[in-house]
Amino acid sequence: MIRSYTDHAANERTYLAWLRTGVAVIAFGFIVDRFDLFILTMRDAVSTPQVTKEQLDTLAPSVGTGVGEGFILVGIVFILVAMARFVRTGLLLDDQKIHAQGIGMELSLSVILAALLIAATVPLVLPLL
Repeated sequence: MIRSYTDHAANERTYLAWLRTGVAVIAFGFIVDRFDLFILTMRDAVSTPQVTKEQLDTLAPSVGTGVGEGFILVGIVFILVAMARFVRTGLLLDDQKIHAQGIGMELSLSVILAALLIAATVPLVLPLL
């Protein structure tokens, strides 16, 4: 029997949640990166006035420029951090000493993700202003 099995199981569930979050961020990055194709398809598929078509033409290149790749990279970083965190926590669970809890890694990844979300919405909001 594994000593403190419930703690190790909780560590594994947390690891899987981090992996799921990383994969979701990567998938969102692909969507953001290819959103310009959706805008161009919408422009051609819908019978809209010429002014609206011109607005969609100007909006399409600015959406997803670099932001999608940023989300993909952050998703990969999430997965790598999850792996490092899982191994480190597993080793700390087996150690008998009391260790301080840190939130620096989670906080920094949250700030980076929030900055990318803001960068993704700016091109969508600017034409409305």
